This record gives sequence, structure tokens and C-alpha cells, in this order.
Amino acid sequence: MLEYVILGIVQGLFEWLPISSQGVAAIVSQFLIKNFQPLEMALFAHLGTFFAVLIYFRKEWLNVLTCKNRALFRFLAIAVAISGIVGFLLYGIIKDMAVGNSLLLITGFGLLFTAYCHKARKISGIAPDKLAIISGVLQGLAVIPGLSRSGATIFALSLGKFNPGEILKISYMMSAPAVLAMAVFLYFQNPVLLSEGWPVLLASFLAGFLTLSFLLKIALKINFFKFALLFALICFLGAGLGFFIQF
Repeated sequence: MLEYVILGIVQGLFEWLPISSQGVAAIVSQFLIKNFQPLEMALFAHLGTFFAVLIYFRKEWLNVLTCKNRALFRFLAIAVAISGIVGFLLYGIIKDMAVGNSLLLITGFGLLFTAYCHKARKISGIAPDKLAIISGVLQGLAVIPGLSRSGATIFALSLGKFNPGEILKISYMMSAPAVLAMAVFLYFQNPVLLSEGWPVLLASFLAGFLTLSFLLKIALKINFFKFALLFALICFLGAGLGFFIQF
């Protein structure tokens, strides 16, 4: 059980950062858990952080599902639909390609660029529908091995008029439908995952909830420039870690 708990904690800590939590969890799973395929268990661990997003943003989800927040409902609907199409079309083509680290590096430079533009007030903000499309495309590209979903969507959302707290909230809420669909698919493929891997879900939920709360509190206290600079540096760290593991 200890091995499952460790894997869940790793997933919970890395899910919200612009580092491929899927890749890190898969590596940890490869060494700790022999009963399942590493990638399969890493993907399943996302279900724990899905519940963390669901519960932490419960008020926002209620407003979305009851159409009280029509703007957020529309944004999420467009972004999730676009990401599903892009991800489905790309998965069979590039699932074995290892270009995610390079794209994560580019994402880091993109965040640096937007940080500079916001500080120099050279960005007026992209319209919501266009921003939803861009965010959806970049989330769909996260099927590329090594590319961080949160890193890509945080960069896209930084092109709009959102503050750091809103950027993180929307980025994390965007992931929920895709994670749920993936978890259901994995369960029907291998039902034993749930009966044997439940400690992973519990640990990833608890670690993810605490880490999510911590990050959002930080985001509310810093300005956009510092926020973008911090996540750009994390992108560079993630890309460097990915290249190190690859070679």
C-alpha cells in the first residue's frame, strides 16, 4: 500500500505545475508498482486530482452546471470540445513521439513573453471565445508525451484578461471532463485498477487538494508579472527534467 500512496502523493504534487505529472507518475510507477503498466497507473492516478478539482471548485461547478455563470459555461464548453477533437486526432499520430519537452520549453519562453507584454501593457487581452479555442487547442496538444497540460493552458489563458487566480482556476477546471472520460475508459479496460489502486486515488486526492489550495493562495497574492515569471521558470525546470530523463 505504501507504494500506491507514494505514487498518489507524486501525482497530487505535480498535477498543478507546468511539469508533466503523467510522465513523472509513470516513472515512479515503473519502479514501485509491478502489477500494472506504468502509464496506465499514472493516468488512473489523475482521478484523485479530478475529485480535488471537483470539490475545491464545487461552487463554481454548481454555477456552471446550473448555467448561473453562462460566461464560464460557454468558455469551458468551447475549450473542452476543441481539446477533445484535437487530442483525438493527434493521439494516434504522435503518441510515440518525444517532442513534449521541446514544446514545454517553448511554453516557458511564451510565458516570459506574456509577462513582459503585460508589464509593458502591450497586451489588451484576446476575446473570450477566441481564447477558449486557443486554450482548447493547447490542451488537446497535451496528448504529446512530455508536454504539460497545465503549462500549455496557463500560457494560453495568460493571453486574456484573467488575473493569476482565475487563470489557475479555469486551467484546472478545463481538465476535469477529459480526466473523467479517461478514468471511465481505463476502468472498463481494467476494472482491477479501482479495487487494487484505490490508495493511489485517496493519496492523490488529499495531496492534490492541499497543493491546489496552496497554489491558489499564492496566486491571489502576487501580480501577473511575478506569476508568469514563476511558472515560466517551472516550465524550464520541467523541460530540463524531461530531457535529463530522456537521455
